[in-house]
Amino acid sequence: MLRPIDQYFERMEEPARSCMQALRSALLRFDPHIAEAWKYRMPFYTYKGKMFCYLWTRKGSGQPYLGLVQGKMLTHPDLLSEGRKKMKILLVDPQQDLPLEQLYGILEMARTFTERIP
Repeated sequence: MLRPIDQYFERMEEPARSCMQALRSALLRFDPHIAEAWKYRMPFYTYKGKMFCYLWTRKGSGQPYLGLVQGKMLTHPDLLSEGRKKMKILLVDPQQDLPLEQLYGILEMARTFTERIP
């Protein structure tokens, strides 16, 4: 039987499924201190036990995105707040290759802020 987090990815339609699975793999490869968990009924990722980011899709369009917990602390032209007070998101086009350089640059910034949290 699949875990809820695995079921979440398996139930998605293509091309979002492949995109989300690529994001999942990229996150887990980025840093050995990133751990995957099923929280708030979504794939959530912690960094050294601290809330770090999550994967989700936009309602309606189903476009995948990476949500960053410390997003308000980050300045990057591709991060959107869309009315969120604390978090920002990075939209990912499932029809394109994953922008790994951009993704890892943003994750590096987020990791720096997360490390400062007591």
